[in-house]
Amino acid sequence: MSGLLYVEGVLGILDMETDSSPMSFEEKNTWVFLLTSLCGALVYAGVVLARSQGVSLLEVAYVGPMLSTIGAATLVGIVGKIVISMSNPKEAAQKDQRDREIDNFGTIIGQSFLAIGGIAALILSMFEVKHFWISQTLYAGFVLSAVLGSAAKLMAYREGLPQ
Repeated sequence: MSGLLYVEGVLGILDMETDSSPMSFEEKNTWVFLLTSLCGALVYAGVVLARSQGVSLLEVAYVGPMLSTIGAATLVGIVGKIVISMSNPKEAAQKDQRDREIDNFGTIIGQSFLAIGGIAALILSMFEVKHFWISQTLYAGFVLSAVLGSAAKLMAYREGLPQ
């Protein structure tokens, strides 16, 4: 199975060892970013779907839950980075060439989904689609950017950069 999906990697974010190679500070942060982004999106979807019981989705009050989950995910991500930094302060200040290349690779993938979400939302606005759907499309673009960009980085850490 892919090195991306092994349980020790998810549960051992703060551990220095996974498989046979140490997990770098940047890789640990990528795990935190992936998990907080994914959990935030799942909580948001759960809240919106729970509020839609017996009501049209277009009538659901979604702005508060969206802002709350974005804010909470951001806060948890910051706290996670601080905790990881405190676990090994020397490592937190180091970023080597491999980390930069992997970061660029993941960023390119993530940015492409952000652009797709933005273009889709622009098209929806041109057709005067309800604000709810435009907002959901933009949010989905941000979530896909974070999740898929992070997944690409983690795969690159475990499998190497594609040639």
